[in-house]
Amino acid sequence: MKFNKIIIITSIFFFFFQSNVFSDVPYYVDFKYVLNKSEAGKKAQAYLKKKLDDGAKKIKKKEIAIQEEEKKIIQQKKVISPEEYKKKVKSLREKVESLQKERSSLLSSVSKERSKARNELLKNLNPIIQDYMKEKNIRMVLDKKSILLSDENLDITQDIVKVLNSKLKSIKLN
Repeated sequence: MKFNKIIIITSIFFFFFQSNVFSDVPYYVDFKYVLNKSEAGKKAQAYLKKKLDDGAKKIKKKEIAIQEEEKKIIQQKKVISPEEYKKKVKSLREKVESLQKERSSLLSSVSKERSKARNELLKNLNPIIQDYMKEKNIRMVLDKKSILLSDENLDITQDIVKVLNSKLKSIKLN
């Protein structure tokens, strides 16, 4: 009789242990992959890269023009008066400072837009993940970067990317 009670208690304990622990296995999503490989993420990155490249080209042209102006000033140093030389050097320094501010402004602008795009994508991603969790009866989803080691069967990244691609084609950045 005592042996039967132990078996019953053990089986009940095992049943509760199994249902509570094993059903709450956390799944994970590689958010970096989602941001880089989803359609909306790719379009946002292409837009930001183009904006950065175009801005860098304009800055490079101005930089070349300033270098040419510097060469001319150096060549004229012995021909023009010292006061005139100082004025031209001062003007050149102002142009260099302006160019540095423009470069900094471009990088800051692209950085802000990248952050905005990331936040917008994550904002749209949250309801998708919540719906997926309800549909698949998942109780917890983690970011892959915070996991040391896990079974690849718990990775739901590809499923999330498919759903995201079907629901969100692009992100409005302007």
